[in-house]
Amino acid sequence: MTAITAPDATTGPLTSDAHGAYLVGKEPVLTARGVSIDYEVEPVVHAVKDVSLTLHRGEILGLAGESGCGKTTLAYGLNRLLKPPALLTSGAVTFHDQGGEDIDVVALSGDALRAFRWDKVSMVFQGAMNSLNPVISVRDQIGDVLKTHRPGMSRAQRAVRSAELLELVGVDPVRLDSYAHELSGGMRQRVMIAMALALNPQVMIMDEPTTALDVVVQRGILREIMRLREQLEFAVVFITHDLPLLLEISDRIAVMLRGEIVELDTAESIFQSAQHPYTRRLLGSFPSLTGDRGSFVRTGEGTGEHQEGPHA
Repeated sequence: MTAITAPDATTGPLTSDAHGAYLVGKEPVLTARGVSIDYEVEPVVHAVKDVSLTLHRGEILGLAGESGCGKTTLAYGLNRLLKPPALLTSGAVTFHDQGGEDIDVVALSGDALRAFRWDKVSMVFQGAMNSLNPVISVRDQIGDVLKTHRPGMSRAQRAVRSAELLELVGVDPVRLDSYAHELSGGMRQRVMIAMALALNPQVMIMDEPTTALDVVVQRGILREIMRLREQLEFAVVFITHDLPLLLEISDRIAVMLRGEIVELDTAESIFQSAQHPYTRRLLGSFPSLTGDRGSFVRTGEGTGEHQEGPHA
């Protein structure tokens, strides 16, 4: 049986020996240390509390937890997208560039920050319909990214690259002249992924990219993400409340509860021997395909109906 780390506050998230073995030889691409984020309202909301996390080159790191636990706020903090009243109150975020340079993300500003956001780390936002401009064609929206960050590209080169990107995500390039309302939900999400890939980033943060899509379209999007990750070798932070989905696609999973990461382990270890009571409750909420008639969910034995563990 896999040994477990005692749930002492000084040790950080619960983890396992298997997680330590997984990390051997892995190269970090993005490191967060002691990140805390508050919403400066009355009273102050401590949305993210002293979170430390390392993303490794080429891996898919799942970030799981219920709505309001701080997942998206943390992602925005990593990418410097926070807007008032949200404020990064403490912590360091370092990007380890493929060229060997370590970039202090918190210290970036102006043009350097704008370049970092698309060139090094890109983001696929929740709700593609809200993220795409409804009055600008897909061609112009992708072209805007290329024009801003690759000013040396000619109009013809931008057109070729835009078509390549749509083909890469499985969309017919004829859709370049379409507007957001003319695309299906799955197509809109694929266009968002294409835009995020435009500058060949080393990290892609995906915030609930399959929310509101039916299960068939969702499956297609997930396969596309995994194929592109294998092909282009970027790392992914995949944010969702859907733990079963993360178990299928992630290398590692971090479970968030009330602004803290309470468990961090390989997907296999999370599935086979989850340690934190909250993680076990999430696992216990899976729909069941077997059992007595009317048994729609697993029993979640041993989780405790109201128990939330030492980190709650």
